[in-house]
Amino acid sequence: NNFVSMKKIQLPIFIFCLLLTAVSCVSTKGHKEISRNLSDQGIKSEKQLYNFFMSANPSADKKEVARLAALYIEEANAEGINSDCAFVQMCLETGFLRFGNLVTPQMHNYCGLGAIDAEHPGETFATEQLGVRAHIQHLHAYATKDIPLNNECIDTRYKYVNPRGKSPTIEGLAGTWAADKNYALKLEQLLVRLE
Repeated sequence: NNFVSMKKIQLPIFIFCLLLTAVSCVSTKGHKEISRNLSDQGIKSEKQLYNFFMSANPSADKKEVARLAALYIEEANAEGINSDCAFVQMCLETGFLRFGNLVTPQMHNYCGLGAIDAEHPGETFATEQLGVRAHIQHLHAYATKDIPLNNECIDTRYKYVNPRGKSPTIEGLAGTWAADKNYALKLEQLLVRLE
């Protein structure tokens, strides 16, 4: 009698678990997790990066955001850097292109390169592409040890990353790239939103 009542209880639980598994498989179908390794291939398209950005700052210049999404993928692919991580880092560093600290939009400095204080507001680059390239190159110095750059080095701070390859993942950027000990957590939160 107890055996029969146990079967009656277990069957609905089993069916519920089976349905829950099926629903979770359907809802995650096609979902790929973004790598946190800085030298892995990015998986998000220009449109996906654009949509992510615009969801956080809908008043941004749409053409500029579209150009930057394309440039981050292009420049990251040229140097073997994860475009998803780089784009998210740009969003964090610029406040989704709102800026507001030492770096101004005209500097095309998307990662705060050299921005220390009022006397050292940071590096300036002539174009969006060069600003993105410098950012990607700086990530390259953090992520790789012996791999040379494919493009001519325009990141004037590349040589100061010592040791090279000290941060192959986003976790290592906290306390190295930025003094903020929660820096990697902030990047992680943005990557989860992008996913």
